[in-house]
Amino acid sequence: MRQGASPKAGRIIAVSGKGGSGKTMLVAVMVKLLARDKNVKVLAIDADSASSLPFALGVKTKRTVGDIRRQIIEEPETRAALENVHIRTVMSDCLEEGDGFHLLSMGRPEGPGCYCSVNDLLRYGIERLSAEFDLTIIDCEAGPEQISRRVAQGVNYLIIVTDPTVRGLQAASLIKAIAEGDERMKSAEVGLIVNKSRQNNSSIIESARQSGLEVLGCVPADDNITMYDFAGDPLIGLPDSSPSVVAIGDILAKMNLWGDARSKRKNQSGCSDRRAAADL
Repeated sequence: MRQGASPKAGRIIAVSGKGGSGKTMLVAVMVKLLARDKNVKVLAIDADSASSLPFALGVKTKRTVGDIRRQIIEEPETRAALENVHIRTVMSDCLEEGDGFHLLSMGRPEGPGCYCSVNDLLRYGIERLSAEFDLTIIDCEAGPEQISRRVAQGVNYLIIVTDPTVRGLQAASLIKAIAEGDERMKSAEVGLIVNKSRQNNSSIIESARQSGLEVLGCVPADDNITMYDFAGDPLIGLPDSSPSVVAIGDILAKMNLWGDARSKRKNQSGCSDRRAAADL
């Protein structure tokens, strides 16, 4: 996609991986870059009960999907009122507006009561709202749970994030296998991003390929992320020169989601293994 050209409406990107792999950082930077195009409507969805994405995006949430569920269970008047309201309207009340994007947050995980789960509501919200945005980016829970629960349905791209460890790659392979076993996910393009990459990534890249995982690129360890996390600053404010921002921009360009000129520079993805990087 050339910069300034709107992507096909309703495309959904789900970002998954094991805990601590850097999913939320990746989503925050993707939103930072994609939201610059004012012709593209971007929806970010925090589907992780840890609720880290609002902080990473610098957005305060007033109402979450979990709040709606609690009201359905605990407030009869609210429950009666919501019965006559389209789910799209209910979900829209949870949207928060950021700089060039909107955010929907899952909020508190399951609690007592027998009404529909937060995951059910979240799935309905994704189905209804994503059609109104050009790109929807979902920060999934760690591990394969939300893929197996079919929260991330209708996904066009499944990005699996791993750190450069065997355990991370094992988790990535499991997520890929679950996605491939779900009929509703079979049309999704699946790719792997190696985060916090080392200088030599040849072994992890080769292992990924042996597992049938397409490597989209590598994001190098970034001291700026450490400093921002330490200070509690939103990651969306990372400078454009940060190694992580440069690498993620290149990956988005490779996916034809962002047309920045950086995509023309070779080996900026952080993958230092020459043979592997050349094949990306």
